[in-house]
Amino acid sequence: MCFRGTFLDSLLSILYSPSMPVLQTTHANIPEGVIDLGVGQPTLSELPLDALRTAADHALSTGNTAILQYGADHGDGYFRQTLARFLSSRYNTPVDLDSLLITAGASQALDLICTRFTKPGDTIFVEEPTYFLALLIFRDHGLNVVGIPIDEQGMRMDALQQALAQHRPVLLYTIPTFQNPSAVTMSAERRAQLVALSEQHEFLIVADEVYHLLDFGGPLPSPFAAHVDSGRVFSLGSFSKICAPGLRLGWVQGGAQLISTLVAAGLIESGGGLNPFTSAVMRSFIELGLQDACLDHFRTLYHARCAALGLALREHIPAAQFTEPLGGFFVWLQLPNELRVIDILDESRRKGVGFQAGTRFGKGDSMARYVRLSFAHYETAELVEGARRLGAVVR
Repeated sequence: MCFRGTFLDSLLSILYSPSMPVLQTTHANIPEGVIDLGVGQPTLSELPLDALRTAADHALSTGNTAILQYGADHGDGYFRQTLARFLSSRYNTPVDLDSLLITAGASQALDLICTRFTKPGDTIFVEEPTYFLALLIFRDHGLNVVGIPIDEQGMRMDALQQALAQHRPVLLYTIPTFQNPSAVTMSAERRAQLVALSEQHEFLIVADEVYHLLDFGGPLPSPFAAHVDSGRVFSLGSFSKICAPGLRLGWVQGGAQLISTLVAAGLIESGGGLNPFTSAVMRSFIELGLQDACLDHFRTLYHARCAALGLALREHIPAAQFTEPLGGFFVWLQLPNELRVIDILDESRRKGVGFQAGTRFGKGDSMARYVRLSFAHYETAELVEGARRLGAVVR
């Protein structure tokens, strides 16, 4: 059936008239002329529009109208089977489809876990620093958040054991690989120690592993997904980082009892499985080999951008300290000469450069001397210019 005609043409001309106001269409709202290195999102031009169109055409060509129906509670079984094969290959460890629950991204998964496994006033542990938007989810659930310091090998186990002597956490939230914001990766030894401590002290581990697949080619410890049989571990993943954020599609991997508790949530009981249509498109995306190609492209792209930003920072802010990331999205930069973020905010605005203040990621006084920079959103020339502007501010 064709709906083109005088009425629709007139309506479209109104909706897309140049005289209409420009409305915000994405999460980021960057003023013109500003290079905001705090934006942790992909470049719009790099999002796989044509590949997703191919996948959508493929999914719709099957004539399977079930993809337009309320979805199965765990998520479409065929999609979970395809996702399990993809993850098994990329994680280099077996993933069982029955361990997977499909979600509307990692943030929704984290919120669902808090809904089902915590109550207001419960204590949870997080790394310090940690992802500041996760802190907002914990705030919404009325949780008591205790920070555990990290070093170059991830969460410090000595500090964790000291905290366990004082608190009984319900869960521990970690970003173990290419951590946001610090970019550090928890060592394999500490991962094993953390699982052992979770069993001993009966808390859950929520491992936000959305950056695990974005390595730059070096060896990595096995993901926490390899420990789900312990019954103490949730592993969160998302297509936001390896394909496109607008899909709002991710997954939780966990033991059978943990997943069953999540599936019994009112959200799923009421509306069925999450994002069945997008799941069908992504099933085609994976099976056609498009996800592998997309992921490999992003890994190469971000590696080059990371290297360019690192070189520019060393040139323009030589006294600043940071560790070269081995994957992910971010550089965690310590300002030189005892400078604090508050000292450079006004000048940064005047110079047209943005960042995320370290104080958003934790409570410690040391956070006031850090900024988080992202190499995901801008092309190389803009990253270099952003580093030049930031260097001018620091000087």
